[in-house]
Amino acid sequence: MGKNDQELFAELRIKDEIYKLPIVEGTVGDNAIDIRSLRKDCGHITYDNGLANTGSCRSNITFVDGDNGVLLYRGYAIEDIAENCSFVEVAYLLVHGKLPNAEELLSFRRYLNEHSMIHEDMQHFFNGMPPNSHPMAILSSMVTSLSSFYPHIMDGDPNFDVTAARLISKVRTIAAFSYKKSRGEPIVYPRHDLTYCANFLNMMFANPVKSYETNPDIVDALNKLLILHSDHEQNCSTSTVRMTSSSGVNLYASISAGISALWGPMHGGANQAVIEMLSMIQKDGNNLKKYVEMAKNKTAKFRLMGFGHAVYKNYDPRNRITKKLCDTLLPKLNIKDPLLDIALELEEIALKDDYFIERKLFPNVDFYSGILYRAMGIPTNMMTVMFAIGRLPGWIAHWKETSDNPEWKIWRPRQVYCGPPKQAFVKIDQRT
Repeated sequence: MGKNDQELFAELRIKDEIYKLPIVEGTVGDNAIDIRSLRKDCGHITYDNGLANTGSCRSNITFVDGDNGVLLYRGYAIEDIAENCSFVEVAYLLVHGKLPNAEELLSFRRYLNEHSMIHEDMQHFFNGMPPNSHPMAILSSMVTSLSSFYPHIMDGDPNFDVTAARLISKVRTIAAFSYKKSRGEPIVYPRHDLTYCANFLNMMFANPVKSYETNPDIVDALNKLLILHSDHEQNCSTSTVRMTSSSGVNLYASISAGISALWGPMHGGANQAVIEMLSMIQKDGNNLKKYVEMAKNKTAKFRLMGFGHAVYKNYDPRNRITKKLCDTLLPKLNIKDPLLDIALELEEIALKDDYFIERKLFPNVDFYSGILYRAMGIPTNMMTVMFAIGRLPGWIAHWKETSDNPEWKIWRPRQVYCGPPKQAFVKIDQRT
């Protein structure tokens, strides 16, 4: 690095030429080398498979220090936020950049209640889906359709509180409706007298024969789980939302793209994959050592789901919170889940094994979250949907930050082409 008139820059040498590249400094964490003029000035691009070392934007929303296990939402530690806030407060924080005061929180909650219903005609979409459809497929499709039923965002709604609340509230309703349809049960409409999480649980589990009494311990645990999933820097789905929004597309389409990206087992689908893995181990006689050895064998094509993270090279701070929730919630509900026993033993074995220690493969947020959702009665195929509900405020915040960016431009990454050079075309009757 060099320094000239207080301006930091890096020097890049290509053969005999030296190019100076400016340094972009962050508040905390990584600084970046600004390569925007690299191709124009020196005829080269950078190659970064997976973009793990590339900063795609400047953001004020979330900070992750993976080496030290730190996660901040708008500067607040995840431990403080999860302990002291409701999910609705965190949603406001992410979207607006500050924690709400009492009046702002009341107003935002009122918007959530007012916009919790979905258009009755949207029920035709539920009826048109096969009964075995994955809830994530339904959720992605239904969110896209919101742009037709609620086109206000297309015109630039002057009150973004309403825009954000509309989507945060309706996605919760769509998720509960999709669950009811998958079971062939009548839908349960949202109630204005219940809080966000209690309302969701009631729509999921109430029925005409038996009402659902919300348990405050479950409501509190659900609030915490949604908070833990609310945002996580430029992960796959968030980057998808930003890339999609860079084309100028509306909020609903951008969020739908994020939902589809989240579905993958290497991302939001990991909590479902953890439960499926633990169930497989249980059916195999709880032979944990067998699966630990398989995970260490590169030819076995098996991996311990819920271990390791693209960013965290230390213990995921969110996992500490979910593990503590398991310790407190399940006894209160008088639940003895054998999968929790397997998970605890599996973590203990892995954290003492040099293979996992050397590779810094620690349990992440997905490792225990699925067990908590099971305890609440959430079926396995709904677990990724729960992740999507939690991640929604973060996606909205990133969409807004991208749309408000004065340097806004469409994302168009380069590539290093490794195919054949230009070649002569051969007609079909001359090909061998």
